Amino acid sequence: MSLIEGLLIVVGTVLVMEAVAFLTHKYVMHGPGWGWHRSHHEPHDGVFEKNDLYAILFALLAFGLLAFASPLEGPLYWVGVGMSVYGLLYFVVHDGLVHGRWPFRITPRSTYLKRLVQAHRLHHAVDGKDDCVSFGFLYAPPVRKLRDELRAKHGGSLKDGA
Repeated sequence: MSLIEGLLIVVGTVLVMEAVAFLTHKYVMHGPGWGWHRSHHEPHDGVFEKNDLYAILFALLAFGLLAFASPLEGPLYWVGVGMSVYGLLYFVVHDGLVHGRWPFRITPRSTYLKRLVQAHRLHHAVDGKDDCVSFGFLYAPPVRKLRDELRAKHGGSLKDGA
């Protein structure tokens, strides 16, 4: 397998991981996996939250692919690289930029990053797991659309003035 083919698989995996993350977030984390994810929607003390177990689970899957697949023999190694790249992007954008889980703050300047932050704040504007919007991590629908959807669902009764 060539380096170009491997890099194409990495890019494709990052794109697929956004879809996997969206579906996992909406149907697992806000469904039967709410027991772990709840910690992400509630105030907590400390550096870690139970929700971080999801990141550990995905990291273990990526590590397994990297450890047991060969970059020369097939695509699984490169899928592991793509999953790792997605995990790094998640850590930087979601944990760092959106939730400020680093010891310093970054103010988004680009329209894209501002939209991501606003969309994720709207995701957290609802108490509990039901009727949330914007389940992606690296893609966010237009903020106006999300606000309209929230208002339609909740009739103006949202946290944080959303």
